[in-house]
Amino acid sequence: MAVHQFNPNGYFNTIGGHQPVLHISDGDTVITTTVDARGWDQRGESAALRGNPMTGPFYVEGAMPGDTLEVRLESMTPNREWGWTSNVLAPHVVDPGTALPPSEIVRWTVDVGQGVAALEQPSPGLANLKLPLRPFLGCFGVAPSRGQAISTATSGEYGGNMDYKGFTAGVSAYFPVFAEGALFHLGDGHALQGDGEIAGTGVEISLDVRFSVKLHKGKTIRWPRGESGTHWFCIGNARPLDQALQHATTEMLSLLRDNYGLSDTEASLLLGQAVEYEVANVFNPAYSVVCKMPKAVLSML
Repeated sequence: MAVHQFNPNGYFNTIGGHQPVLHISDGDTVITTTVDARGWDQRGESAALRGNPMTGPFYVEGAMPGDTLEVRLESMTPNREWGWTSNVLAPHVVDPGTALPPSEIVRWTVDVGQGVAALEQPSPGLANLKLPLRPFLGCFGVAPSRGQAISTATSGEYGGNMDYKGFTAGVSAYFPVFAEGALFHLGDGHALQGDGEIAGTGVEISLDVRFSVKLHKGKTIRWPRGESGTHWFCIGNARPLDQALQHATTEMLSLLRDNYGLSDTEASLLLGQAVEYEVANVFNPAYSVVCKMPKAVLSML
């Protein structure tokens, strides 16, 4: 099990069958960096075209369609002292006709040492606002099926631009493998974000990232899954919102069958009374819904 230090010198604005930047093996760890959603690097300089440029892809030896790739997110640390957001909600998350100001980019001071972010030039009403950092990857995943290269603006079965704030350090993400080598991409760092990405951004920032991979041969899943210290979860990506919920719930039903041996009736009884949901994203072309099951409940099985 090797540890690889990878310094990117190019990025992709699609997730697909690109030439891999590095071959890694089951159990290996990668230490690398990402640029932000506009392609600005740790110096605040333009290093890539805007639109969630991806670091990678990383070719995982032995990964084949029908397998599952586990990505352990070991650490994600902002590597500059500022991030940026939009200053206004997306029009479609409020009632039609709601008057909103013009959208502008505003900067936030990001203090990793103190673990907080604050507006760089706050208005009086937000002068005392300091929010805790919760860094995560907004966009990451594997090459999709049928040789597709899909814009990093959206998401699907392969992962992509899910913008789920639960993908923090210590969490494992699971992706269905559709292409030889899996071809894992990552980018779109956020210092923090609320549910839904309802302003169209988190606090966008470049990151130092450390991750490791584990290959589950012959284990087939349909949608991204995740495991934190407190929950198992599944993510459905689609529009309208109810379709995303259906995908996430169906994947959780499969997880409870596969991992816990429950029948459909047993899983239904459990989900009906213990399930939790989060709306991860309602800004992107595909919305993202998270279906969660607490480990405290699962420990009773």
